Amino acid sequence: MKSLLTGLISAAVLLGAISPVSYGEAAQSARTSGYPKCASGARYNCVVDGDTLWINGQKVRVADIDAPEISTPKCASELALGNRATERLIELVNEGPFQLHAWPGRDTDRYGRKLRVLVRDGRSLGDRLVSEGLARTWSGRREPWC
Repeated sequence: MKSLLTGLISAAVLLGAISPVSYGEAAQSARTSGYPKCASGARYNCVVDGDTLWINGQKVRVADIDAPEISTPKCASELALGNRATERLIELVNEGPFQLHAWPGRDTDRYGRKLRVLVRDGRSLGDRLVSEGLARTWSGRREPWC
């Protein structure tokens, strides 16, 4: 089921069914200052955890994956994997420009975060995290990591 969902998302991205969303100055900022891990204070371009980041002052949830929690982990192994996912997302978004594609049928989640698929060269950055064992393909609900 998850591989089917990943395939559908990849096909939708390639066919243009998941449309790119302009993120204006974020691409230029990423090239000059990068995306560090978010710290306290104002957040503009930074990574919160393995599936959440701030882009151009807007909080964005990576819509096609679920990564382990680092703020409220249920066990030590979830925290360790969550920290690895966070560091890897930082590396991925800092490798170069990427596009934001809207999640079909839903613009925001219940926390007000924009739901977006991060895409570079036609491939989801979330898919890369999944293939490296640092996240799961989003199944429509959170599942335990412990």
